[in-house]
Order: sequence, then C-alpha cells, then structure tokens
Amino acid sequence: MTLENKRLDITDRVVGKLADQGFNLYVEKEPIGQVTFSEQGNQYTLKSGYESQGSRIFQQVQVPSEKDAKYVDCDDENGWC
Repeated sequence: MTLENKRLDITDRVVGKLADQGFNLYVEKEPIGQVTFSEQGNQYTLKSGYESQGSRIFQQVQVPSEKDAKYVDCDDENGWC
C-alpha cells in the first residue's frame, strides 16, 4: 500500500477565536494558525501542513492510494457471503 498526498478543504471545520489584531484559528481545539487584518488585506500564518487560498483553508494529508483488497469467501449454496 502506498500513500499519496491529498489536499482537503477544512474551512467549515475551522473555528476562530478573537485575538489582539485578528483571530487564532483552531481545528478540533488544535491551534493551526492565525489570521490578522490590515489595510493590505487578510494575512494568514498557518502551521506546516495547512495552507490558505482566498478565504478557504486546506490541510495536506496522506491517504492510501489503493483501496484495501478484501477477500471474501462466499457460500454459493446457501446464498450468503
């Protein structure tokens, strides 16, 4: 089994808590970064493995590239597997 990188949109799971000049960002109570506001626009500072694009936040994860092969021994005479 090999792993491949996948980019997941986690924007709907991100929670922001008000800080001095912006928000601290969390996913499931784990801090993932900050967003600060300025005249130049929003500035995202995210932990490794997270990235922003526009107003969306993504997480880089590794997932299996192949589905697990399953072996099922079926009993054709009784009609069940």
